[in-house]
Amino acid sequence: MTRATARPVDPTGARRGLGLGELRLGDGFWGSRQRTNATATLRHCYDWMERLGWLANFDAVASGRTGADRPGWQFSDSEVYKLLEAAAWHLGGTPDPDAEELFSALVDRIAAAQDDDGYLNTCFGHGSQPERYSDLSMGHELYCTGHLLQAAVARLRTRGDDRLVQIARRAADHVCREFGPDGRDGICGHPEIEVALAEFGRATGEPAYIEQARLFIERRGRGTLAPVALLGPDYFQDDTPVREAAVWRGHAVRALYLAAGALDVAVEVGDEGLRDAVERQWTRSVERRTYLTGGMGSRHQDEGFGDDWELPQDRAYCETCAGIASIMVSWRLLLATGEVRYADLIERTMYNVVATSPSADGRAFFYANPLHQRTAGADVRPDAVNPRAEGGVRAPWFDVSCCPTNVARTLASWQTYAAFVDASGDTEALVVAQYAAGGIDVALAAGSLRCDVSTAYPDDGSVRITVNEAPDAPVTLRLRVPHWAHGAELTAPGGRARIVEPGWAEVTAAFAPGDVIALSLPTAPRLTWPDDRVDAARGTVAVERGPLVLCAESTDLPAGAGIGDIALLPGAVPRADRDGAVVSAVLRRPLPPREGGPPFGPEEPVRADRDPVDLRLVPYHRWAERGPATMRVFLPLG
Repeated sequence: MTRATARPVDPTGARRGLGLGELRLGDGFWGSRQRTNATATLRHCYDWMERLGWLANFDAVASGRTGADRPGWQFSDSEVYKLLEAAAWHLGGTPDPDAEELFSALVDRIAAAQDDDGYLNTCFGHGSQPERYSDLSMGHELYCTGHLLQAAVARLRTRGDDRLVQIARRAADHVCREFGPDGRDGICGHPEIEVALAEFGRATGEPAYIEQARLFIERRGRGTLAPVALLGPDYFQDDTPVREAAVWRGHAVRALYLAAGALDVAVEVGDEGLRDAVERQWTRSVERRTYLTGGMGSRHQDEGFGDDWELPQDRAYCETCAGIASIMVSWRLLLATGEVRYADLIERTMYNVVATSPSADGRAFFYANPLHQRTAGADVRPDAVNPRAEGGVRAPWFDVSCCPTNVARTLASWQTYAAFVDASGDTEALVVAQYAAGGIDVALAAGSLRCDVSTAYPDDGSVRITVNEAPDAPVTLRLRVPHWAHGAELTAPGGRARIVEPGWAEVTAAFAPGDVIALSLPTAPRLTWPDDRVDAARGTVAVERGPLVLCAESTDLPAGAGIGDIALLPGAVPRADRDGAVVSAVLRRPLPPREGGPPFGPEEPVRADRDPVDLRLVPYHRWAERGPATMRVFLPLG
């Protein structure tokens, strides 16, 4: 693998994702966010971790000064490793002396803290700290090691076997000795080591790492983790073996990281039963436990999935990290199966979870992503840690700050989730699953294919692919027609526009320089209705535009009106307005409360007065950018 073809996920099989250098992002929705990530977010995360002493934890271990007053949660090391991964992907595609200096400084401090046997953790095993692996349920030691390995994968595939890779190899060897067949029969309370070991095994060519990942997968579900107050074994996915589980449950990020690791193992060892289990879990979880935004996780108390159809809008947790983990699973399933539904969910989650979290300047973030904000959040201080994950305002940093670094590594490698080469058919295909302005330069078996992609997506549904260089032999270009894009049109070189249905649209030809393939996706605003079994959304409707979920924000309401006073007129048809929509609605003037009792009674209430209004809706990913506000996605009919 070269720097150009470097990618986070490289499974055995007929499909391979495009690498950092094979899909170039230009100006546009994702290109601008990736640049902000590189110029602002990386340094922002580094500065906060330095300020809070999370980086100094490594210095303390190296110098033998570790004590009981170590700052940060037990998993703070993982944030350093995710930042390393983000920097590695960024440096793999763009020369950047400042990022190179940041990366090298981090590696120096991490290397100095590694024990002689490869163990690397700043919270356990040194001085007066608890012993190694003395708290597998909540200690997160293996979780942290997993993020170290994923950073090393990024570095190995972009720069080769360097110091970070050697650190990670020693750490992985330690894990295999400690938890292998002749070692501890244990698992980590927070899955992550599984997906990391599998990918590190692919990157290094060392099958022992994949085998250790398999062992961890098979051990889970036997109830071996020590219980934690108010949290049962399902919180850790330790209640049911992975291959027997019907649906994702418990802590959402844990469940999704585990699923990604299980699928990696299944693909590498040819375990069809395990692969089928992950597909089954994805299907039911998406059908019954996933929000319109692609967000996952209904409950705050355990950051977890709820029961089927339990999707409260105002209490939705929808952690940003869970959205990223969902993309990790769906991308692996897409490469394993080629099924378009996985690409559809990736798009939904990218635009409405990943893009929602960071502020426009890349220095503040949402941790939780509710679909209904009843009270405007209090503005946060730019120099203070936010102790709350939910607050209605993007915060510069959190007491538990897993989301900023997770966003950073995802945006740094965004293009590696956008397209892939499919060699499973008679003709090799370049498959474009996500649309962004830029260019593609990929080596196919028949020769090089280079093209420019012109689009203002998602604001506009026109996508034009211009061929600059192509093999002499026929190749297939396969384009995704999103599930919502009924009436889309595809124009092939020398042909007339034809209607294409949602799914994959193909053009097979011996392309010539100058050929243009045009896809026109209808992006008019549309109404989206909830399943009637989602009782928290019954009697409401949402508005979407292309891949974007729209929302009403109090900023756009008449003076004195509240977000709870809005109702859409039955039969209203939303109209395009800038990057959002306008829809006919009414403002319901609140009635006085019942006197002397609760807000319930035997008499039907008199209907409130209603004033017609044109209601402006904005993309959900932009909510609260104009200041603290109330907001809702699903709107009642009135």
